[in-house]
Amino acid sequence: MPDTAWLRAVEVAQLLLLLSIPLEMVLAARGWIRAEYDARDTLANVAVSVGSIFFWGTLSWILLGVVAVAYRHRVYDVPFTWWSFLLAFVLEDLRYYWWHRISHRVRWFWASHVVHHSSQHFNLSTNLRQSWTSQFSGLILMNVPLAFLGFHPVLVGLAFSLNLLYQFWIHTEAVGRMPAWFEWLLNTPSHHRVHHASNPRYLDSNYAGVFMIWDRLFGSFVAEQDEEPARYGLVKDLGTFNPVRIALHEYAGILRDELRPGLTLRERLGYLFGPPGWSPDGLAGTTAGLRAAEMARRQRLAVRPAIVDPVALAPTTA
Repeated sequence: MPDTAWLRAVEVAQLLLLLSIPLEMVLAARGWIRAEYDARDTLANVAVSVGSIFFWGTLSWILLGVVAVAYRHRVYDVPFTWWSFLLAFVLEDLRYYWWHRISHRVRWFWASHVVHHSSQHFNLSTNLRQSWTSQFSGLILMNVPLAFLGFHPVLVGLAFSLNLLYQFWIHTEAVGRMPAWFEWLLNTPSHHRVHHASNPRYLDSNYAGVFMIWDRLFGSFVAEQDEEPARYGLVKDLGTFNPVRIALHEYAGILRDELRPGLTLRERLGYLFGPPGWSPDGLAGTTAGLRAAEMARRQRLAVRPAIVDPVALAPTTA
């Protein structure tokens, strides 16, 4: 049986990372680093986090049970060694990439993940704003393959936890760019600012947890542009700091759409499993539609004739 002290060490690391939140707040208040905090937003993050911890704590048996069943029917016995940990860590990040991408592209799963993107600020406390409903979405089944292949559940849990720990530090504006090789290979604050942005050019990009190779390989990488700072939050912001509304608002939106009269079965399925912003009359509210509208707007601005001031062109007299 692998030593579970590894997982206990991860828990200690999580507690230590939490201390960096007040540190960032203090340094930002003194003007030593860039970080924007709003007291109401930060308190909302904490309140949402309390709910997330409660639901994870009381319902974690669902995830643990799924992984345990998969491991019981494993096809191979992967030894618990340094190389199996490295392999599990890379495969876990690949799993996370696809979990993350699906969570952005299918509205039912977005209803759970949108919680993390709902803040209009981007700082270390944003890490705390996590889903209450991830155990119910169905995507926990994506944790099955590693255990089914033969990776011990403790090893799976360690890779999962370290992946999330890595992502803590990238939720900040205090760090500009890392060295070029680092930016190419790994996720960074610059890449993650893009991921949290609501600008049309930045939407639905940079899904990886640790290795940016997945985004580069699967065509979802977008670099941060200095001339277009990230606007954080949702395309249509909530305008609330109520933790219950933050956690459940998209489910309420799905319910409202599903109760619309006269919908066909296809339309009801579209509201549930289509991309966020989908509607029967078109894709204007989706990422593709928003990007097309933004591109058209930029083209109109590019060809707009300059306004000529006739006074400025008039000849001057001596």
